[in-house]
Amino acid sequence: MSTAFFKKSGSTSDRLVDIHRATRFTHPDVNRIAIALYDSKTDRLRTFAHSSEGRHPLDNYQAVLSEVPSLKVLADRGDVRAVDNLSELAGPGSGRHTQAIGEEYRSSLTVPFYKGEAFAGFVFFNSRTRGYFTRDRCQALSLAAEVVNALVMETLKPVEMLSNSIGVAKDISHYRDEETGAHLDRVANYASLIAQHLADQEELDDEFIQMLFLFAPLHDLGKVAIPDNVLLKPDKLNQEELRIMRTHPDKGVEICDRLLDSMGFVSARQGRMLRNIIHYHHEAWDGSGYPSGLTRQNIPLEAAIVAVADVFDALTSARPYKNAWTTDAACDFLAQNAGGKFNPDCVAVFLDHREEVEMIQRRFGDGQHEVRRTNWVQSSLSRTG
Repeated sequence: MSTAFFKKSGSTSDRLVDIHRATRFTHPDVNRIAIALYDSKTDRLRTFAHSSEGRHPLDNYQAVLSEVPSLKVLADRGDVRAVDNLSELAGPGSGRHTQAIGEEYRSSLTVPFYKGEAFAGFVFFNSRTRGYFTRDRCQALSLAAEVVNALVMETLKPVEMLSNSIGVAKDISHYRDEETGAHLDRVANYASLIAQHLADQEELDDEFIQMLFLFAPLHDLGKVAIPDNVLLKPDKLNQEELRIMRTHPDKGVEICDRLLDSMGFVSARQGRMLRNIIHYHHEAWDGSGYPSGLTRQNIPLEAAIVAVADVFDALTSARPYKNAWTTDAACDFLAQNAGGKFNPDCVAVFLDHREEVEMIQRRFGDGQHEVRRTNWVQSSLSRTG
């Protein structure tokens, strides 16, 4: 099987369908192939792509790896696991993942894959035939698993290269202000949370959610081109400084385009999503944002999601020019501005999952304590939008 199967445009799921189609020439009862990626910072497995037609019960699935001992053992040891009768595992209390698989398929093969020495995720093969994954078939399918692994690495490598390139640019430009590692982790996880809970309503696939998670921290790329006297000013910006600051989305997309041109293997879908996040994350639902004054559904959803995530984290973080708001105060601000500054659907799902928001805050805290809300609204938004 050649990697040429996925050397074309289209989503990862589209290319996975091609791999599945080739696999079924020799293994006709392999009914589904799926990929789950692992994030070591959160210890979470997230579905990424699958070859099933249409929506699937496991779309937008995620789990804490340490809470699934059977998979944790495979990840740690590098073992392959074949299950002959999934229905026996799908009893009460077995969890949504196992129940959904057990209701539709009868046997499975689970293959871990790695990036270097680090565990990166699983490839799952499912069949509606009980006991399908014999030892000989498992060995024969190892090549298909390697091709899927190559597909994942090829999809994610450009993202990693972009992130590294942007990190170097920030270091060279002395870009320090609020872009701490903890801030970027929180924004990425807030954005992923919003997208996950909008998935059914907006028909978002797992690849969209994963790419949003990876691209959200790059939203302020253009700030590397903002002069230090504006970017690092500890006080409220004056009107001219604010005008300069508000050029960073345009500057960011110019830098992004140069990076994308130099990395010609970035997919059209990835490039479009990254550009939208960088260029439009300061647009407002009511048209009062910048740089283009877009309104409502004209604002790309990925940018609208990042806007909510970024502003919430900026408000609840201490900065040289303001104190941190309490989580309650920041949530109130989002609620009051839903349908004005922010996409109301994004705000609604964010506020409806307060417990998950607070879990992200605890996991990626930067040691700054929340304090009483002050009157720093304008100085905060002069930098966040």
